[in-house]
Amino acid sequence: MKINATEIRVGMILEYKNDLWEVLKTNHVKPGKGGAFAQVEMKSLNKNTKLNERFRSSENIEKAALEEMKFNFLYSDENDFYFMNPESFEQININKDVVGNKGKMLTENLEVNINFHNDTPLNIILPNQISCEIETTDASIKGQTVSSSYKPAVLKNGLNIQVPPFIESGDKIIIDTRTMEYVKKI
Repeated sequence: MKINATEIRVGMILEYKNDLWEVLKTNHVKPGKGGAFAQVEMKSLNKNTKLNERFRSSENIEKAALEEMKFNFLYSDENDFYFMNPESFEQININKDVVGNKGKMLTENLEVNINFHNDTPLNIILPNQISCEIETTDASIKGQTVSSSYKPAVLKNGLNIQVPPFIESGDKIIIDTRTMEYVKKI
């Protein structure tokens, strides 16, 4: 399916130069002189290489035809993550290299969407918000203003994020899986 370059969004899968590319970053630029363009950073799903490409706003790009299905996360071993289709109870496994850092966010029975291209799983889409528990965090420094100061914290799953000063070790919080940022305390 052809889309305009201005419609490219983070997370999309594009067919470009005989390969499948996942969009990592996109920046739409309208310079004072010349035409508008989209600066797009992409990662190859097959070769694991990155590419920075500039598309004019008038260009059309091929969006990959993907089939998206719901699955529940079951468990993981050294090499793979295992998922189950909640309707057919069919189980699939996906290599840890395909899942990447998103694997740290997976918890038992978490419902995720998996994109397939020609019956091959390409990537997983996590829910926008996930609850996590703080394992350790620094003590807040008195006198810092609440609005601008964040402190580092380590989650139970091993991820490092920035949290507001009132968050303590053991607190449960919600984080945004798209940006890996703190949303609110539960």
